[in-house]
Amino acid sequence: LNKLRTRWAKWSSAMSGIFYQLEFEVEFDRKKTCVICPNHTSNLDVSWATLIPQGNFSFMGKEELLQNPTTKLFFKTIDITVKRDSNISAFKAFKRASDYLKNGISMVIFPEGKIEEVYPPQLQDFKIGPFRLAIEQQVPVVPVSANTWKILWDDGLKYGSRPGICKIYVHKPIETVGLKLADADALRDKVYAIISQKLQDYEN
Repeated sequence: LNKLRTRWAKWSSAMSGIFYQLEFEVEFDRKKTCVICPNHTSNLDVSWATLIPQGNFSFMGKEELLQNPTTKLFFKTIDITVKRDSNISAFKAFKRASDYLKNGISMVIFPEGKIEEVYPPQLQDFKIGPFRLAIEQQVPVVPVSANTWKILWDDGLKYGSRPGICKIYVHKPIETVGLKLADADALRDKVYAIISQKLQDYEN
C-alpha cells in the first residue's frame, strides 16, 4: 500500500501542477527505521512525506482523515488515527506506533499535531509524544522543513492553490541511542530550533 500511496501522491500532485523538490542535508539510509517529524501547514504534507522513507512506514494523523476518501484507505489499514483531546486515544495510538517501530516500520508524525488557523502560518509548539517515542525505541528522529503553504495552505478552501514547486528540506537524522526519557524535552526543543531556522531561511 505504501508504494501505491507514493505513486498516487506524485501523480495527483503533478496533475495539479504541483511538484516537490527534496533536498537532503546528508545522505542516509532511508530504509532505516526512524521517526520523521515535519512541520505541518498544508494538506500536501501527507503527499510529499511519502517520498522520504524507502522502507515500510506509517502516518499518525487526526481521526478526521477517515472522512477523506483518498486518505481513508490508508488510515483504516496501515496508518494510525488519533481522536483529538482524548488521552485514551493518544495512549493507544502511541502504543501502536511503538509496536510499529519495534517491527521496523517508520513513523511520520507531525509534532505540531494539526494545522493552526493562522495565516501566514507560524511554527506552533511541538508535542512531546514523537520524541518520547523515538527515545523509547532508540530510533533516529528526522526533522523536515517544508514551505508547502505557499502553494496550498491548509485545505486550500480559503486561499486556494496554485501550481508550483514545494521546497522540502530533510535534515540530518538525530540519533537517540543512549538518550533517556528525561532527554525528550531537550530533543523536542532541538528539532524545533532546526526546523524554525530553516523556515526562516526560506523567507530570506
